Amino acid sequence: QLAAVICISDPLREEAKEVLSTLRALGVTNTVMLTGDSYRTAAAIAAQVGVDDFRAGVLPADKAEYVAAMRREGHTVLMVGDGINDAPALKRAHVGIAMGALGSDVAIDAADVVLMDDKPSKIATAIAIARRTIAIARQNVWFAIGVKAAILILAVFGLGTMWMAVFADVGVTVIAVLNAMRALKS
Repeated sequence: QLAAVICISDPLREEAKEVLSTLRALGVTNTVMLTGDSYRTAAAIAAQVGVDDFRAGVLPADKAEYVAAMRREGHTVLMVGDGINDAPALKRAHVGIAMGALGSDVAIDAADVVLMDDKPSKIATAIAIARRTIAIARQNVWFAIGVKAAILILAVFGLGTMWMAVFADVGVTVIAVLNAMRALKS
């Protein structure tokens, strides 16, 4: 379960509703807004953008504890924030995303990913790139293990050659690097 925790501290961005829709299409099952604003303001913003849940009047320590609780419940937590108050929660999330241009230095340091142009729509792009990169890395691992295992089995039966061993080492590395370069096309 991928859950997104979003901290709202700036004026509401026009694309917020569209970003949440895109995140849902990518498999985010639970969106939560944490804000220091009053309950009334938070309820209005939550209804406007369509988050699944919200918490109002939240202090920095409460944000971090909420993220930790979501993790304990088995959620994979993606935290998005930009202020100094978001830094502890960004650090506790599986993936912390800070808005770089307007974000505080503390939030940027605590985050795993920094969006330098402050466009929340880039969150979906970051998720897509991460998923593609992980898929390519898994392909490389299984390819390398498969080739090395096959050559090891051949060697056990006396059918392996030195050239096969060289290919298993150098050749597989070159092929894995070339395959990994596909990630640059994202």
